Amino acid sequence: MKKLLTMTMALALVVSLAACGGGNSGSTSSKGSAGPSSSQGSTSGSAGGSASSGQQGDSAFTTVEAGKLHMSTNAAFPPYEMTTASGSFEGIDVEVAAAIADKLGLVLVVDDMGFDAALTAAQTGKSDIAMAGITITDDRLEVMDFSDSYATGVQVVIVREDSPIQSIDDLDSAEMIGCQKATTGYIYASDTPENGGYGEDHVTAYDTGALAVMALVNGQIDAVIIDNEPAKSFVSLNEGLKILDGTWVEEDYAIGVAKGNTALLEAINSAMAELKAEGTFQQIVDKYITAD
Repeated sequence: MKKLLTMTMALALVVSLAACGGGNSGSTSSKGSAGPSSSQGSTSGSAGGSASSGQQGDSAFTTVEAGKLHMSTNAAFPPYEMTTASGSFEGIDVEVAAAIADKLGLVLVVDDMGFDAALTAAQTGKSDIAMAGITITDDRLEVMDFSDSYATGVQVVIVREDSPIQSIDDLDSAEMIGCQKATTGYIYASDTPENGGYGEDHVTAYDTGALAVMALVNGQIDAVIIDNEPAKSFVSLNEGLKILDGTWVEEDYAIGVAKGNTALLEAINSAMAELKAEGTFQQIVDKYITAD
């Protein structure tokens, strides 16, 4: 069996539960697919922002746009972030970010883009925070900082019900595995077999997890590696798919900010601690995820 890469972080919340619907209020949104430049109504600036915005305790911080907290995300990761039929955004990350913004006296703006672009936007100061089921890796720590962990993500494997791949160990025999581009799932899976991966020749990167699942449905690939909660959602929407027993990898989610933006990071951690202490964070999670 492939080794499980477990990251231990403080304040982790295990969310091995099932997805359900929900909504969001108190935020504005913008959509795009070309990366950070798709963010509407924001002003670009150096890492940490260029407009004076607020203060949490004794720590003054700045944001990209005065009075607003820009969150870059990839809104195709249910139940953490997704697009509604009306074009607005909802999900655990969206509502948590809105609650953090409220604690900081700001209005949340959701900037929807590709996953790797969402990371770059926060790194370069085009957004204030990145939230998209993001996990901490050594490479990411070199170019951005992260908040305390707020949830634990479990990655699993989706296959067709009639697939000869019946266990995670069987992935070694897969001709092609699909993952979302730039995610840790892709990074780990495309690594060499000596390092626990399957090799680049056996892994295809897709812009979204949904596209990877569609390729699986169409028989173009043999399996999809993706986080457990989105996996449940995709399997429920696509007949003939199943999730293999067991965990492929387990890791923690955190909020990404520009490298060195200590004041904003401290304010975010303080706001998150308050949301957890008062029960608001758990209420948001319970709105989207219920026990099996």
